[in-house]
Amino acid sequence: MKLRTHINLIVACLSAIFIVLMLALEIDRTKRAISEEIRAANVVATQLLSRVAQTYERDGPLPVLLFLKHLGRVRANEITLLDASGQVLYRSPTATYKAGREAPRWFAHLLLPDIEPRVFDLSGGAKLTVEANPSRAVLDGWDDFLQLLIVGGTAFILLNLLIFSLVRRALAPLPIIASGLHRIQEGELSHRLPAMPDEETASIGAAFNRMAESVEQKWQAERAALEARANLEERRELSHLIEQRLDEERRSIARELHDEFAQSVTAIRSLAVAIIGRTHDDKPTLEAAQTISNEAAALYDAMHSLIPRLAPIALDTLGLTETLQGLVAEWRKRHPSIKISIEQELPELLGPTAALAVYRTVQEALINAIRHASPSEIAISVRTQEDRILISILDDGVGLPNDWSRPGSFGLRGLRERLATLNGNLHVANRTPKGVEVIGEIPLRSAPDVAGSVA
Repeated sequence: MKLRTHINLIVACLSAIFIVLMLALEIDRTKRAISEEIRAANVVATQLLSRVAQTYERDGPLPVLLFLKHLGRVRANEITLLDASGQVLYRSPTATYKAGREAPRWFAHLLLPDIEPRVFDLSGGAKLTVEANPSRAVLDGWDDFLQLLIVGGTAFILLNLLIFSLVRRALAPLPIIASGLHRIQEGELSHRLPAMPDEETASIGAAFNRMAESVEQKWQAERAALEARANLEERRELSHLIEQRLDEERRSIARELHDEFAQSVTAIRSLAVAIIGRTHDDKPTLEAAQTISNEAAALYDAMHSLIPRLAPIALDTLGLTETLQGLVAEWRKRHPSIKISIEQELPELLGPTAALAVYRTVQEALINAIRHASPSEIAISVRTQEDRILISILDDGVGLPNDWSRPGSFGLRGLRERLATLNGNLHVANRTPKGVEVIGEIPLRSAPDVAGSVA
């Protein structure tokens, strides 16, 4: 049901109740007035006729009959004279006031007073009866009731028509507001309400427009965020693919260096050593062969230090645990003054993507600490905790510089992106009182290529 119809029904019901109450009060007032009038008229008629009956009591009904005929009709009373046999000698003439009309029985029943008829006994057995007859008074009350009903009905109709019109005009903005809400619900966020005529509806309209503007701005922001998130996911996927291709290329280059270039350098050094062994008198040739041997040895060492940076070939043959131990052992040999410890607790089966991410995290953090932090101790921990792999590299060095996260620092940023592709994260911060902590986390369930149980 519409609000306008609901309000109109309430007003109509209240108006009808008011009119019914007014009619009930009118009926009650008319009933009391008729009762008082009829009782008073009956008392007057009774006293008059009682005197007449006493005066002509001995003379019989004839003098009374003559008196009554001369008296005529007494208002609101029916006078009847009966002889000893019960035959009617006289009856009050019919009322001429509003002759031929009667009030409805139900209305008369509501208004008729309860007055007992008065009977006077005359000589010879004749009887004089005086009975109240309020039919004319009731008819007057009925006419007044009809007049009030007509006036009240007319006022009811006119009042409700006026109220219907005013309510319709007052509630005219509501369908506009409802339509605006529906259009917002359907996704038309640019819709705005027009100016409203009343102060209240104008306030509602202004609030609606502010709400719609806020919703539109929020929707645009969320859409931009979704697009940015989608772009970020695309970039991450692209970055992951690029990283995979780079890792493949690094592995390929590392294998080429290890298998081909290393053999060639070894062969060059062997030839140089052979020349040195055969040449005794040709000093220039001997010096040249020794130089070639030394350079080949230096080139071989540089190549072997470069191969782990390109790709840890040991990951494919020895596994992550042995590769990390080899990485730590190599840096211990290079920097014996730095105490480097490592603790490992890894799943039995760890896919190549996750294993490489763990290795790169440890490698990057270890190299950064040794090159930039001047530490005396570095503690490395790689363990499985519940459903994730935790990587922790702690040092007691000088800490991070203020501009460590400046644009162009791709090492840690690349690690963060690498872990993000595995639904992990990387935390880098200064320690108290000194040093740096690098904490990496890779979920086992969401990371690709991760399976198995804890060893």
